[in-house]
Amino acid sequence: MKVLSSLVIVSFLSLMQVFSQKVSVSGYIKEASSGESLIGATVIDAANPSVGQVSNVYGYYSLQLEPGAYTLRVSFVGYKPKEVKVDLNSDATINFELEEETSSLEEVVVSARRKDENVSSVKMSTERLQIERIKSIPALFGEVDVIKSIQLLPGITSAGEGTTGMFVRGGSSDQNLILLDEATVYNASHLLGFFSVFNPDAIKNVEIYKGGIPARYGGRISSILDIQMREGNNKKLELSGGLGSISSRFTAEGPIIKDKSSLLVSGRRTYADIFLGLAQDEDIRNNTLYFYDLNAKFNYQFNEKDKIFVSGYFGRDRLGFQDLFGFDWGNSTFSLRWNHLFSDKLFLNTTALYSNFDYGFDVNTAGLAYQWKSGLQEYNLKFDFNYYLNNNNTISFGANTIYHVFSPANIESKDSNIRNLGLANDYALETAFYISNLHEVSQKLSLEYGLRYSSFAKVGRDSVSIYEEGMPRAEENIVGVDVYDSWEMVKYYGGLEPRLGIRYMIDSKNSVKASYNRMLQYLQVASNATAGFPTDRWIPADSYIKPLIGDQVALGYFKNFSENIWEVSVEGYYKWMQNVVDFLPGEDILLNDKIETAVAEGKAWAYGSEFLIRRNLGKTTGWVSYTLARTQRQIDGVASGNPYLARYDKTHDISVVLSHQINDKLSLSGNWVYATGAAVTFPEGRYVIDGQSIPYYDDSKRNTSRMPSYHRMDVALNWKLNSKRRGYEHELNFSLYNAYNRKNVFSIEFKNVNNKNPNYDSDTDGPVTSTTPESVKTALFGIIPSITYNFKFTGK
Repeated sequence: MKVLSSLVIVSFLSLMQVFSQKVSVSGYIKEASSGESLIGATVIDAANPSVGQVSNVYGYYSLQLEPGAYTLRVSFVGYKPKEVKVDLNSDATINFELEEETSSLEEVVVSARRKDENVSSVKMSTERLQIERIKSIPALFGEVDVIKSIQLLPGITSAGEGTTGMFVRGGSSDQNLILLDEATVYNASHLLGFFSVFNPDAIKNVEIYKGGIPARYGGRISSILDIQMREGNNKKLELSGGLGSISSRFTAEGPIIKDKSSLLVSGRRTYADIFLGLAQDEDIRNNTLYFYDLNAKFNYQFNEKDKIFVSGYFGRDRLGFQDLFGFDWGNSTFSLRWNHLFSDKLFLNTTALYSNFDYGFDVNTAGLAYQWKSGLQEYNLKFDFNYYLNNNNTISFGANTIYHVFSPANIESKDSNIRNLGLANDYALETAFYISNLHEVSQKLSLEYGLRYSSFAKVGRDSVSIYEEGMPRAEENIVGVDVYDSWEMVKYYGGLEPRLGIRYMIDSKNSVKASYNRMLQYLQVASNATAGFPTDRWIPADSYIKPLIGDQVALGYFKNFSENIWEVSVEGYYKWMQNVVDFLPGEDILLNDKIETAVAEGKAWAYGSEFLIRRNLGKTTGWVSYTLARTQRQIDGVASGNPYLARYDKTHDISVVLSHQINDKLSLSGNWVYATGAAVTFPEGRYVIDGQSIPYYDDSKRNTSRMPSYHRMDVALNWKLNSKRRGYEHELNFSLYNAYNRKNVFSIEFKNVNNKNPNYDSDTDGPVTSTTPESVKTALFGIIPSITYNFKFTGK
């Protein structure tokens, strides 16, 4: 035993000596023209390319080397590589600034990743989209849209025509965590889902995790959409913007103190309301229809070790029909982040976050006048550490605490004869701790493993109904009420969330990857609709509604060929979900203060295959993706307890996205999409009650029918205009949405054609024997042309 102990001590001291002999070279990698940090830039030893590191989300890198002379090579796709010779005898700080590469037409780049990342990285089920690529994709009314671009990737399907709701690998729309500078965005849509809230001029990086989700993320079981705002040019003034068919936008950015501090302010507003004001019909002129966004970001670098970022977003939608009805909703977020280097190996990001989503509407009709307000707030404090142990191990660990406030409804009557009505607020405290390691075991094998522990405490003030044991949760079965004071514990949940990613390099161009992750979700939406709407009600886990638990395994093959010009990937996944809630037909949700009586609980599972082929370099670039998938649920009390398709199940989903550089001024882009129609329940017949014909639905046949399949093609032409003024660039974008005028079905209404049924007695209410009501299909859009003028001015 003594001999064994001595060997362990000697081995440990030897290991420490090896580490102590190494020196660190660290710093930030930035863009030369603007000072923006570059995420995912690579730093390697030019003589030994297997020794290297990748910059983090703030552009920071740390590389450990033996003392000696080196040539460090820094590269990032779309920028000129840079080499620096250094003589390292002690720890050193070296910052890099890379200049944008003026590529020839044969070398157009559409990827924000390093060239072999899809094969060499341990990441799988993850996509990062370059904002310039997003801007080139044709969009509805010419409005560049981050989320609609994400929907063109494999494994991600759209909620419907024109909407920004998305479903990822069989998860519902509320199972996606959307972050803007780390702050949660609860409703990412404008104009009831036709546009997203993200102004592309203010966005720097877009990354979505569909599986293999790192331990630092939690709170949703299906996906993480992580969006970072631009920091702003810290070298010179820059003005940019655009005039579009339905909106305009403007961005101003520049240094407060050159190379140390910058400010970016970006705004966008529609002017549909201006056109309404030109209408001859007074009723139309008095309507309201518009949305606006405002993004701002400030940063200041105190020294080499400390830097702060302050960013915020505020957006609002307003819809109104004369003075009879008004509806508005909006998001606001605030992020305060402090980057601190304890040493060249230990990096800390401390973040204070605030997020608010609220909606309200006014009704002013004869005999009915009231104002409705609803919303939720989130206060979040996070600590995220990166420890660069050595070139083969990067350890991440941290913690966060979130305080949630839910305000389901507050109704103020404008009529003294009608009393006010409101639902009590809900309060909760969510915490998490995590640790993970990105471990390069060998040149062939890499691992990323981690563990997260999350907990959720529903706290008072609250009251919980007690139901008679063995009886359904219904108002008539309430036998008592438990009352809780402020901050008193109502219900506590917690659990471990393991994460594992494996990458095995077959050779330099081929790899196999596998991943597993478990996620816990403590909030979900109460809604009978498929797509996310502003009136959706977020509810926390409580005494009766358990947190969602999602487990997913995935296996994939990845290949690069033709000098990384082409990449191919095939992934298969299986996901199983526990404590899935479905809301019972006909139940009141928005004004139900006993929401547990309106829900049933069960399980769900989803599986599928995703295929992607992408061309990253050349005059013609883009990708083709295909998803084959199935999503099912089984919940007691729904569909007679039998498995049934989820509303958003789509068997086939195809996207083709292409861009062709005609010359140095003209580029042509287009996309074509096809998807199986959503699963729906059609009426089996009709009943007549009080002389009214009402459709009859057989719940045992839930979602056994299909909407018609969906397909559409969009095209766009981008024309860079000549400019006589130095530092001024401008261009025109022409686009056609739904270029071949496909009438995609948005809704189906079943008309009452049974009144002439000879078996129907108008004096007696009863079922109508005919079960073939006439269907009326509604399509939203035909061909929609649009034109957008974009400009950019850069000072000296």
